[in-house]
Amino acid sequence: MDPEPQQPLTVNQCIEQIAQKLEGADLHYGHGAIDAHSEALWIVSKQLDLSPAEALDHLEDAITQNLQQKAFTIADTRISTRKPLAYILGEAWLMGVPFFCSEQSIVPRSWIAELIVDGSLEPWLPADGKALDLCTGNGSLAILLALTCPDIHVSACDISMPALSIAARNLDRHGLNSQVELLDGDLWDALPEPNEDNLFDLIICNPPYVNATSMAALPAEYQAEPELALAGGDDGMDLIRRILAYAPDYLSERGAILLEIGNEYENFKKAFPQIPAIWMEVSAGEEQVLLIQAEDLR
Repeated sequence: MDPEPQQPLTVNQCIEQIAQKLEGADLHYGHGAIDAHSEALWIVSKQLDLSPAEALDHLEDAITQNLQQKAFTIADTRISTRKPLAYILGEAWLMGVPFFCSEQSIVPRSWIAELIVDGSLEPWLPADGKALDLCTGNGSLAILLALTCPDIHVSACDISMPALSIAARNLDRHGLNSQVELLDGDLWDALPEPNEDNLFDLIICNPPYVNATSMAALPAEYQAEPELALAGGDDGMDLIRRILAYAPDYLSERGAILLEIGNEYENFKKAFPQIPAIWMEVSAGEEQVLLIQAEDLR
């Protein structure tokens, strides 16, 4: 007697099996997913051509054996390469918005995205205002700003032309080429000389800020990202010193700069004890992102 055909898995069963596989592989998370189950959901949703959130509405649907196999193959690649899943899939999600993603830029995951979407930055974004995304990478924060505040103009700059090429693809994807301009250059060198007509109401920046000791201990997933986008020197503040030295020249009178510094709170306080920073609450706590008003920098 022929054996009974294997029952097809449901979406949920496929997710659970992949999650178990990932959990046993000593992987590091934090590139758009917080744990093995989140990555398994992401892997399976991609095969279904759904967002991870949409896939949650289809957990009891059957998934074809072909798509199952594709999902398990991706999980095997994740385990064998230790690369961030976003690089393997070529796509990342931030605040429910999809972005093309490649090893030419870091995986978008900035806590600043939460503040953009929840409206915390609106006091510094007047109608017809101007914003700058410094160190834009693949353009995700600039795009979230533009989508959230369709009346503002956003400039976005980066030193990496390969990263800007991904940003350009993401602008096309979201139809924002007329609202967001991309500029190539090393921090302020990317911008024209400041004058009364080209000052910014808000500057946001997720710069390279990882200190040298932490850089040496990064897991393989982070080592797969461009070092240029992560390394911040001995105390993590090298780029931030350059940013804050010239930010007042580019801010409007009532403007502000928003900086992500990650786990470098103590190093920031030591490097800039005189600056009255406003610490912004995000899901990771109150020491990850800070806002400085223009008047406190001058």
